[in-house]
Amino acid sequence: MTDSTELRTRTRELLAAHPPAATDRLDFLRARFDAGLAWVHFPEGLGGLGAPRSLQAVVDAELEAAGAPDNDPRRIGIGLGMAAPTILRFGTEEQKRRFLRPLWTGEEVWCQLFSEPGAGSDLAALGTRAVRDEGAWVVNGQKVWTSSAHAARWAILIARTDPDVPKHQGITYFLCDMTDPGVEVRPLRQITGEAEFNEVFLTDVRIPDSRRLGEIGDGWRVAQTTLMNERVSIGGMRLPREGGMIGPVAKTWRERPELRTHDLHQRLLELWVEAEVARLTGERLRQQLVAGQPGPEGSGMKLAFARLNQEISGLEVELVGEEGLLYDDWSMRRPELVDFTGREAGYRYLRAKGNSIEGGTSEVLLNIVAERVLGLPAEPRTDKDIPWKDLAR
Repeated sequence: MTDSTELRTRTRELLAAHPPAATDRLDFLRARFDAGLAWVHFPEGLGGLGAPRSLQAVVDAELEAAGAPDNDPRRIGIGLGMAAPTILRFGTEEQKRRFLRPLWTGEEVWCQLFSEPGAGSDLAALGTRAVRDEGAWVVNGQKVWTSSAHAARWAILIARTDPDVPKHQGITYFLCDMTDPGVEVRPLRQITGEAEFNEVFLTDVRIPDSRRLGEIGDGWRVAQTTLMNERVSIGGMRLPREGGMIGPVAKTWRERPELRTHDLHQRLLELWVEAEVARLTGERLRQQLVAGQPGPEGSGMKLAFARLNQEISGLEVELVGEEGLLYDDWSMRRPELVDFTGREAGYRYLRAKGNSIEGGTSEVLLNIVAERVLGLPAEPRTDKDIPWKDLAR
């Protein structure tokens, strides 16, 4: 069993062999992966050492103290938080060795081709088709709300391979090359002025069967691993105290006493406590992950994340008054990551509106918490045994 002492020794050996100040950033990240110090809980040979997940903090602390570069996790969050755990669980050995290293180093950015114009909250109703053609699949359809599609090399994709069975049973999971012929990415401009989201059109895109993840028709089960990890990565991200949206509001409150009122003070105190409780709950959830795969509890964290962000950003706009109506830049741009704290209050207020939609709408997540966490009776579902082709659309 690898322990903290051994990990510190391995990390210091990495730093001695590849001094951060004298080593190219990408070369250092590749060496870190090969040394098993990328994600220590992954298997040996795949960036890890088979060590407890909790020991990753030991490695990170040593590298941070030495000024070592990181892999810019916010830029490659979909790859790290969704694609990697799904490939690890369901991928072939060849797929794991091909995709995990460049995913972790950031050489290849990933996006997620799940939601469709007619299949968002009811994702299993998706209509993108994949038809078998000798050793490949020909895919046609449209995906929407795809973060980072304009920067991505690869995508995790679910498509319908059998329309004659109920909707959850006829789905298969693929790894799609975003540079293949027939893949068209179009920007979706948001209320913030930018276009971090996209719609993706797939026209006769050929995907080799070797890039199928899991069994044919088992895509919904594979996708559950992706979705559960997505909600943990969104709602359970590691933050310091006063990290996230509450930080700028608390900073403004301390530095500008002329803006204070009794009512705003009471609301800020309540939200500060709720944000701290959510942060500590996220830490507990990450510790539970040491024992296995994420479960439906991540949906509760993502629910809290969305509600708190919207309430905190609303309070901030009220606190700064007329300044909250100002907006620094409404020009059309296509960012590679979202930076809530790097812009002004107006941007945070507008961007937070999407938090209750992306990564699973709050309404769907409430159902998941009710049924899978609290054990309440499920909502009636009259379509679960009807072949997809016979569903009303």
